Amino acid sequence: MSAADAAEAPVELPGWRHVRSGKVRDLYEPASAAPGTGDLLVVASDRVSAFDHVLPSPVPDKGAVLTALSLWWFERLADEGLRVPDHVLSADVGPDDASAGVPAAVAGRAVRCRRLEMLPVECVARGYLTGSGLLDYRATGAVCGVELPPGLVDGSRLEAPVFTPATKAEVGHDENVPFAVVADELGGALAGRAREITLELYALGERVARERGVLLADTKIELGLPPGTDLADPAAADALVLADEVLTPDSSRFWDAASWEPGRAQPSFDKQFVRDWLLSDASGWDRGADAPPPPLPDDVVAATRGRYVEAYERITGRRWG
Repeated sequence: MSAADAAEAPVELPGWRHVRSGKVRDLYEPASAAPGTGDLLVVASDRVSAFDHVLPSPVPDKGAVLTALSLWWFERLADEGLRVPDHVLSADVGPDDASAGVPAAVAGRAVRCRRLEMLPVECVARGYLTGSGLLDYRATGAVCGVELPPGLVDGSRLEAPVFTPATKAEVGHDENVPFAVVADELGGALAGRAREITLELYALGERVARERGVLLADTKIELGLPPGTDLADPAAADALVLADEVLTPDSSRFWDAASWEPGRAQPSFDKQFVRDWLLSDASGWDRGADAPPPPLPDDVVAATRGRYVEAYERITGRRWG
């Protein structure tokens, strides 16, 4: 098995049953529990995805960095007064029978979590204009139906952060949608609370990151509800739980505050470096063709790892490794 294949294949874990794998994370449930019941084990791999493709080149330590940074943020956001619980039960090593904790084989990149039913939307907050938001703005003068002032450029700071939700696509790209679409699907109270949580979380994360010389350009979060929650129940809005990862280089754009300069692409501590290489002449890849992306060169893998580690170290103030 190649290194890429090993990075993409879920690990067999005694006491746990593999449920499914996403682009980056593998999901398990206790083998002793009936299917669809019990806690969940979320294991972050070293896989890296871009443009809806899982690349054939793993990035060493990526899964561990994502997990460690998410755990740091979950604790910090709670300390800062974020008014929503998170899904974390434990990241400590437990026994092999899956009765508690996480397996030693995936320690450092796994979290035992509450089982949730995830909202069918991506909750995105933007404080700066870039990426798909910039494309929407150039075409319409708005992002997800939110009108923005004229004259903004790549990297412009917005007057106030905006909630720009997106649909979750099983295949292909997520699609940015107006808030009204989310309200139609979830109901006004639940959609409004999701927007409130997203913007509150962004504001807290942006302030903490900026104190460390890092700009949080935008971020995507996942919210879920306890299984069986009726979306039409007014109480559902108060039952939302923050899940998956939070404020990581996979779910956010982090920029160096000292070198921020609107009107150009910003130096970043996230996987934008991978996207930029794939779109460069050096990769030889045609995004519009059917062929999958090529493997990343060793120097691009090393540079990507360096950006993830730098994001962790600058934000947490801790040394990696």
